[in-house]
Amino acid sequence: MTTPPHKTPLRFYARPNDLCWCKSGLKYKRCHKESDNREWREERKRNELTRIKPGEISPRRMVPPHIAAPDYALNGRPGRGSGKKTLNPEELSRLRKACLAATQVLKLAGAAIQPGITTDELDAIAHEAIIALGGYPSTLNYRGFPKSICTSANEIICHGIPDGRPLQNGDILNIDVTVFLEGMHGDTNATFAVGTIDETSTHLIRLAHESLWKGIHAVKPGLPIRVIGQAIQNHAHAHGLGVVSDYCGHGIGDVFQNGLQIPHVDTAEATTLMVPGMTFTIEPMLTLGSPHAEHWNDGWTAVTEDLARTAQFEHTILVTETGAEVLTQEPNSNT
Repeated sequence: MTTPPHKTPLRFYARPNDLCWCKSGLKYKRCHKESDNREWREERKRNELTRIKPGEISPRRMVPPHIAAPDYALNGRPGRGSGKKTLNPEELSRLRKACLAATQVLKLAGAAIQPGITTDELDAIAHEAIIALGGYPSTLNYRGFPKSICTSANEIICHGIPDGRPLQNGDILNIDVTVFLEGMHGDTNATFAVGTIDETSTHLIRLAHESLWKGIHAVKPGLPIRVIGQAIQNHAHAHGLGVVSDYCGHGIGDVFQNGLQIPHVDTAEATTLMVPGMTFTIEPMLTLGSPHAEHWNDGWTAVTEDLARTAQFEHTILVTETGAEVLTQEPNSNT
């Protein structure tokens, strides 16, 4: 496939006194800064015509009382949990069950995607599937989030709230599923085509998936977490795509998100060493344009500042003695 003619995303990271990304030897402010800003404004204006608009949000779905719920289910305030960054074999056994449930629900919801379906309908499908598996939808009332999954279309980076907007042919949609089961959270997501999509969107989705696996293959005990972001960023930039740095992967287990953070860009501060038994998510968000985020007034939905499309994939992984075990995939799967 021919790589679409995107300009290198390095321009979005350049400061005025940095050398220009075009390697002219001039400072950025004296070389491409003005033309880049003009191009950004023109691109934003074009994208305004097709930007996603918020739809009607239905009432919160109920969870039967027999389903074990996390501590925030009623008040929206998650506790700190055990604070552990590594899990023992018994805990890992329970985490694997939660991860497999999340994998199954994501596959089911993804298969239901078609032009005309609403993201609220997808939320209903996922909600019922999670309940049927004996789990609780982890996003439901997590810090007040009103739905059971996140659905992020086109320029929405993450945390999109399922609503009544029908999906359109040519859209792309990220579905993020997390399941709380047997006291553990399993977290995964993927980006899907809605009907027939253009070559540029196909390219974006493929590179987002490849970048996730570049990050997974970088996992090795004894190395700093920084190597994950290095691998992702290098692959994305080599193909002309931006990487969102405002959001990152996170430690996971008996709490949805613990204090461990997994940047998807090269970050000198990411010095935590990976050790066997550590569990966390890797979930890079790649963009066709600016990697910087703006937010809707709902307090959740993050969009690219130039409204260019974005795609994301996520797995929950376990650090092993030799590398990484992917917990959120079906047996014998390479996806």
